[in-house]
Amino acid sequence: MSDVIILRADRWLDVVAGAVRGPAAIVIDGNQIVGVNPDELPTTATEIDLGDVTLLPGLMDMELNMLIGGPGGPDGLPDPMHGVKDSPVYRTLRGAVNCNTTLMAGFTTVRNLGLMVYTAGFLLDVDLAKAVDQGWFPGPRIFPAGHAITPTGGHLDPTMFQGLAPGIMPQSVESGIANGVSEVRKSVRYQMKYGAKLIKISASGGVMSFSSAAGAQQYSDEELAAIVDEAHRNGLRVAAHAHGDAGIRACIRAGVDCIEHGSLASDDTIKLMADSGTFLVGTTALADHMAIDRIHPILQKKAAQIFPQARQMFAKALAAGVKIACGSDAPAIPHGTQADELIAMVDRGMTPTQALQAATLTSADLVERAHDLGQLTTGFLADVIAVPGDPTEDIRVTKQVSFVMKDGQVYKGL
Repeated sequence: MSDVIILRADRWLDVVAGAVRGPAAIVIDGNQIVGVNPDELPTTATEIDLGDVTLLPGLMDMELNMLIGGPGGPDGLPDPMHGVKDSPVYRTLRGAVNCNTTLMAGFTTVRNLGLMVYTAGFLLDVDLAKAVDQGWFPGPRIFPAGHAITPTGGHLDPTMFQGLAPGIMPQSVESGIANGVSEVRKSVRYQMKYGAKLIKISASGGVMSFSSAAGAQQYSDEELAAIVDEAHRNGLRVAAHAHGDAGIRACIRAGVDCIEHGSLASDDTIKLMADSGTFLVGTTALADHMAIDRIHPILQKKAAQIFPQARQMFAKALAAGVKIACGSDAPAIPHGTQADELIAMVDRGMTPTQALQAATLTSADLVERAHDLGQLTTGFLADVIAVPGDPTEDIRVTKQVSFVMKDGQVYKGL
């Protein structure tokens, strides 16, 4: 039996040109696209005719955490005390469910951006990535960051999310709690040793932790420089949680590759980001969909301060030419609803085509896979999804994914 598949549909999206073309006959051999509307189609192949849909490259989410959220709590939300009640084993099983949910939503590549829960030192996201790659269960291609690296009391210190008293949860440099140049270097090395493919750090306060003000810079310039030096010497990129303007500027000076959120960036900092080629993952759908009515009043006050400014920042970053990739921060919005981030980006001023490019071309560039991910073209991996209508006219159709193929294997739609 031939391993060759011909995917047929009425339309397909050329993301580089930003044009919907038709009809589509995409030839796939194994896990690779070997032809798009070639002059001659193979005579021995399995044909899948999807009809009146548009084929897109698999979408990408550059900011999520599979190990929290999803099943196991009221209304699909995590137990508020999951940080001290869930074992690493239970958490990993939840992650497997979230992997499937994310893939079925059409997101075939993700960054798991920093564990900030107790794991006994195990890099659970690395293990999830291995299991998915080995075909144990369906899931997206995962680029794991291991433990988020944060100072004591920083936003991603796991004891800060529930405001835990001293002594309740073990802390260690290996699990990301690092202070001073020598400790941050050791923590980066630990994540790399056990399989992290990028490094995530906490550079400013945040909304969801009982920590400092959301804009406060949390690592010194010297600590940031040491983190970036360790990562870059070993070929890994660095992503920084940063809401505050001072923290964002410090990250850019240190050579951090990607700013997550960026909510309070000033006009000058946005220009600096554009000039330096620093990526932005704006997670802008949080301002529209995060269930802030269910969080502590202190955190609600932070959200009320941050979210309106985040909306304005995104539009300014777009106008300035900042490289914007797509990231949802799931489960801050539920796993499986990541297309809401594309919708929010359009609401903030992107065209639907620009939003689709952010979730394909720019995201592929961010994970240094622009050579084989993010396009429907010969030589690229066969990550293909289908949506109704024309997504360059109505971005909301990305919430109606009817077909999912990853690495040439069909997971949804037959």
